[in-house]
Amino acid sequence: MTIGSFIPPQRTLMGPGPSDIYPQVLQALSRPTIGHLDPLFIGMMDELKQLLQYAFQTQNPFTIAVSAPGSAGMEACFVNLVEPGDTVIVCRNGVFGDRMRENVERCGGIAVMVDNAWGEPVDPALVAEALTAHPEASIVAFVHAETSTGALSDAEAIAKLARQHDCLTIVDAVTSLGGVPLLVDEWQLDAVYSGSQKCLSCVPGLSPLTFSARAIEKIQARKTPAQSWFLDQSLVLGYWSGEGKRSYHHTAPVNSLYALHEALVLLKNEGLEQAWQRHRDMHQTLRAGLEALGITFVVDEAHRLPQLNAVYIPEGVDDAAIRARLLNDYNLEIGAGLGALAGKAWRIGLMGYAARRENVALCLRALETCLK
Repeated sequence: MTIGSFIPPQRTLMGPGPSDIYPQVLQALSRPTIGHLDPLFIGMMDELKQLLQYAFQTQNPFTIAVSAPGSAGMEACFVNLVEPGDTVIVCRNGVFGDRMRENVERCGGIAVMVDNAWGEPVDPALVAEALTAHPEASIVAFVHAETSTGALSDAEAIAKLARQHDCLTIVDAVTSLGGVPLLVDEWQLDAVYSGSQKCLSCVPGLSPLTFSARAIEKIQARKTPAQSWFLDQSLVLGYWSGEGKRSYHHTAPVNSLYALHEALVLLKNEGLEQAWQRHRDMHQTLRAGLEALGITFVVDEAHRLPQLNAVYIPEGVDDAAIRARLLNDYNLEIGAGLGALAGKAWRIGLMGYAARRENVALCLRALETCLK
């Protein structure tokens, strides 16, 4: 058997991620590779930190990109901040809240679950009840933008409750960063992780991460080593920080970091507020078109993510057959439902570069044709 080069088709990616990638970002990937300890690369890393601080709206010195996807960013937060025996309030309103629970338990912590129905945001009143019932808790963990349902929770309100009970916060911002307001410093969030492949429209495989001074203090005061050597951020500190010479920790994904740098430059040039508004505008156009087709949303409008639209599959429609036809006939990808929404919903992404009028028009035209 002869195997040649793999040449993928040009898809339009309107699922839950990865999203369409900016052409400039793809071009950045092809630039010459230099060493990950090269002084010029170190200079680029410093710029990357500044750009990430802008995206997260933080001045946290420890703001980096983990050399692995968002799931590793999640694990980095938990393995560094949770020690055996720690009690963690975990908010669960979809798939990714449950992954937080699993991380807590694998770290030897005790997970106290605060449950809301799929499609609903986290209820701050239930978080308050859990904190009152568990004064021993030291961390509150929640998903800001639940990718499995398209629900947006009130990060500011939950973080305020956590501070009132002297708890740190661990926040999943994988789908929210760059798509909706996320104000790390103003809301006093402690450990926040995201992904490169959602609203930043970069290649998959990197996880932007920021830790507050309180989170760094907790890491430095640990009684036991973090259970993961690779994700132990006390070891990574010497590579991402300091003047001049950096300590070697691992071989950074050089070209992928070029791409993230370029994606963040594009975000900075557009402006965060303008990016948030673009996502809202494209959501409104998509919503009007979907409702004209008789398609309804899973999440109430007040708590709906503009960049991740979970909609109910119309009665009698074959989920897999429609998605396959969209892919084969239109080179258009939308996402299937996860967990409780499997077979019941589609997830239509409008993330980053995908949040464009031509994408919305293609999606609505293709769905109308296929549903006929």
